[in-house]
Amino acid sequence: MKKTGNGRLAEYNTADVPKRNSGRRGACAEVRSRRDASRRGLLRFLLILTAVVILVPAAVILLWSFTGKWPWPHILPKTWTGRTYRELLFGSSPLQGLLGSSILLGAIVALLATVIAAMTARATEIYRVPGSRLIRGAEFLPMVVPGTVFAMGFQVTLIRMGLNDTLTGVVLVHLVCGLPYAYAIMTDMTAAVGNALEEQAAVLGAPAGRAFIDVTLPQLVPGLLSSFCMSFIISYSQYFTTLLAGGGKIKTIALVLVPYIQSGDRALSSVYSVVFVGSALLVFAVFERALKRVNRNLSC
Repeated sequence: MKKTGNGRLAEYNTADVPKRNSGRRGACAEVRSRRDASRRGLLRFLLILTAVVILVPAAVILLWSFTGKWPWPHILPKTWTGRTYRELLFGSSPLQGLLGSSILLGAIVALLATVIAAMTARATEIYRVPGSRLIRGAEFLPMVVPGTVFAMGFQVTLIRMGLNDTLTGVVLVHLVCGLPYAYAIMTDMTAAVGNALEEQAAVLGAPAGRAFIDVTLPQLVPGLLSSFCMSFIISYSQYFTTLLAGGGKIKTIALVLVPYIQSGDRALSSVYSVVFVGSALLVFAVFERALKRVNRNLSC
């Protein structure tokens, strides 16, 4: 029963309450369904747009690597040639030597950057050494300073140390470029892992080194692999720093690629771009597979 405006009691039909509630729930579910559908449609559109933005230029570069003549307004090349790939394999800078020197240089830099970043992150995040805030603030300084200014200043330092035009000098300058990224990754990873389990292992009688290797290190492996991969790619793509520090004696794919781009030889620059991107993607795929295997082992 309910009271009406006249003060009289009217009969209240309680059977209508579940119907109204179910109607509201149905309307809310329909609104959510439409919202989810629109969100999925937007994400699908953005995914397709991203794929087009990436794949269309890649396809054009691949076509240019086989192009002899491509005059306007032809949609496809007028003539095809294998000159670029012969130059790539048997020219003045053979592919094998370029890949070997680039991969070796990137691996050395990535290994050093990962080890230094892991040790520094452990010192600042676990042991809270004096100056930890200063170190965290200074980690992005190499990224703030313009690359040209940084490379020229670093070259002067290398000349004074007698390390200009050497592999050691190139490794040092690449290390400074890649270390901030590796340290940023390892800082977050070290803070997330902490040292509670390591301290518990020490309480149970495990030596400090053994506790770190058996307890903490396996949890840090995903961050270590990510730091290694990031540092590798940064070193792999360096051009101006390699040119100044190495004096043109340390040849990498990036060092050979950029002059072809600047000279206007689209065919040769395209074939070196294909090799550069393909080798970088291959490295990413290797590390991605290794990271998945590590995560699978840790989950077991």
